[in-house]
Amino acid sequence: MMYRLCYWLVLLVCSPAWALPQQLPVPGGVVILPLEIEGNVAPEVTYQKQQVLVVKQDSQWQAVVGIPLAAESGNHKILVESQGALSSIMFEVKDKAYPTQRINVPDDRKVNPYAEDMERIEAETAIINKALRHWRASDNVPFNFVWPIEGRVSGLFGRRRVFNGEERNPHSGIDIAAATGTEIMAPANGIVTDTDDYFFNGNTVMIDHGQGLVTMFCHLDRIDVKAGQKIQQGEIIGTVGATGRVTGPHLHLGVSLNNARVEPLLFFPEREGYPSVQ
Repeated sequence: MMYRLCYWLVLLVCSPAWALPQQLPVPGGVVILPLEIEGNVAPEVTYQKQQVLVVKQDSQWQAVVGIPLAAESGNHKILVESQGALSSIMFEVKDKAYPTQRINVPDDRKVNPYAEDMERIEAETAIINKALRHWRASDNVPFNFVWPIEGRVSGLFGRRRVFNGEERNPHSGIDIAAATGTEIMAPANGIVTDTDDYFFNGNTVMIDHGQGLVTMFCHLDRIDVKAGQKIQQGEIIGTVGATGRVTGPHLHLGVSLNNARVEPLLFFPEREGYPSVQ
């Protein structure tokens, strides 16, 4: 208990209160675009028909845009609406080739679900997608994230995943290996939007931090929060487990921004032994 408290306080002190995410203009990355908009009324920004997070920093409005993993390299644009005027801003997405990761899952049913599993999976996918699309207006979106647990990174974001010899969707988060029962802390203030036991993700918690910024925690052993609950940074939301499609106990940590799954490392402070983003 004392170790967890000290760990959280150290990260809180070291994390700037208003540090925007790192930029990485690639599929699965983030781009921050200054907006030439005056006044105190936030403009409305959209990208690929999704509303975009907008903050005011150093007297300038800025759009914090998540780029989907499926985005093609080349020129992209956001639409900016302010006081009835519509404009656009172009930005470039650079190509990035993510490596392939081959994984052997003992329970082949989690790779090739039975026919009777499909109705459940489809219903769960709709619920998860709705939670990740959720938009809640907020003037105080937190960016001073702290790491939810200690542990070794065992799975990187964006990797093309081959389970039991069959290709599946790219990895939409990072995996942090830790012992079953390890307590998981909320990385920032927010509201729990969903908790449940899902076929692939196992026991899952999703936290809405405002303006389309959502964190996702999967494969938990125990869930300690409920949907609709307000969460403070450092509060325990559950424990590490091995539920869902796994090969061992770990935390899947995901970040979604304007309904795009993006590299979590862009939002958290650098940590010794962890990979750098590039």
